Amino acid sequence: MKTDLIHIIGAVLFGLALIHTFAAKSFEILSHRHPRHAGLFHLLGEVEVVFGLWAFVLVVAMALLSGSAAAIDYAESRHYAEPLFVFTVMVVAASRPVLESVRKLIAVIAGVLPVRTNLAQVWLGLALVPLVGSLITEPAAMTLAALILAPQIFRQGIPEWLKYGALGVLFVNVSIGGTLTSYAAPPVLMVATTWQWSTAFMAATFGWKACLAVLVNATAVVFLLRAHIPDSLPGASDTSDQDAPIPLLVTLIHFAFLVAVVLLAHHPVLFLGIFLFFIGYTHAYAVHQNPLIIKEGLLVGFFLAGLVVLGGMQQWWLQPIVSSLRPIALFFGALGLTAITDNAALTYLGSLIVGMTDQAKYMLVAGAVAGGGLTVIANAPNPAGVALLRRGFNDESISAAGLLFGALPPTMVAALFFFL
Repeated sequence: MKTDLIHIIGAVLFGLALIHTFAAKSFEILSHRHPRHAGLFHLLGEVEVVFGLWAFVLVVAMALLSGSAAAIDYAESRHYAEPLFVFTVMVVAASRPVLESVRKLIAVIAGVLPVRTNLAQVWLGLALVPLVGSLITEPAAMTLAALILAPQIFRQGIPEWLKYGALGVLFVNVSIGGTLTSYAAPPVLMVATTWQWSTAFMAATFGWKACLAVLVNATAVVFLLRAHIPDSLPGASDTSDQDAPIPLLVTLIHFAFLVAVVLLAHHPVLFLGIFLFFIGYTHAYAVHQNPLIIKEGLLVGFFLAGLVVLGGMQQWWLQPIVSSLRPIALFFGALGLTAITDNAALTYLGSLIVGMTDQAKYMLVAGAVAGGGLTVIANAPNPAGVALLRRGFNDESISAAGLLFGALPPTMVAALFFFL
């Protein structure tokens, strides 16, 4: 009886966390209206804090109902490799040598494209970088794309509705852009081993469709943005002209750290050990660095860890829904459910179902990745994008409703390519 009650409480708290996510921007507005309590409202308005806060409430409720030992056992039984990895890869990918190298590469490619260079840079940030996520993982791609695009389109002077449209395209493109390989997208990773989906299979079945959808989405939003992107983009030039130039060896060492973290993504003890060496290295050669985004990374890790704790209590109602749907209904069901649950959790539940047809497997994963941009919790890299881009929006907060409506058109494009 206690177990049933805990599951119900877990579902209720999960629902409250979702409501809190959609209300986060309202708390930011209240912080301006009531300066006396601005600190509290600002805390409640931090999207990255939401799921960690409600996960703490869940653990306390479990301790009161079943005892502290049961609550601790549950918290320790969760797998936190993904939150730890996202935190680590965010910090490493955002380091100055890596970011500056990617910016220079984009500038070179943009210079040979038959459009204005600034438009080409924005287009490449929304198209090429998400596709590169298939190699360096989606969280790393999200971090790089967000930092490259922030001074270009996520800033004052761009209409708010266009910023939400671009944010939706970025989130959707990152979600589907990681499907060219079997290890880069969290929802694919959850099923690849169980269903024996190789990188060759992913590229042939999902990858080419994802590429087409990414190109269409990026082209459409850049066309809408064209009048708002001047010839000289604010902040588009890197600070490298004023800072000490970065030696090639330093850049190569940073990329070696990034590659090592990506290769060891499933081994937290190892990639965290490498991360500690990385921290030491950046301090030793601080002249070639910008401040690391430790705070932003920790907030994102906290958000994802909270989602892991709360999400672990939702299997009792999610799995019957997933297992009862036929392939076509499963596609649209996954597309919708992804908006209120992490898409990796959704595909993981699907991997537990015995006897799924190949068509059903495809529809589940296709729907899950297509819907990965609809909300901040739909795909693991999304909180990273929110943390890095929210300052460019009104009240320095991203509205969940604004993101949902901004992501609907690119989601429909992705769904069309995957469904057909």
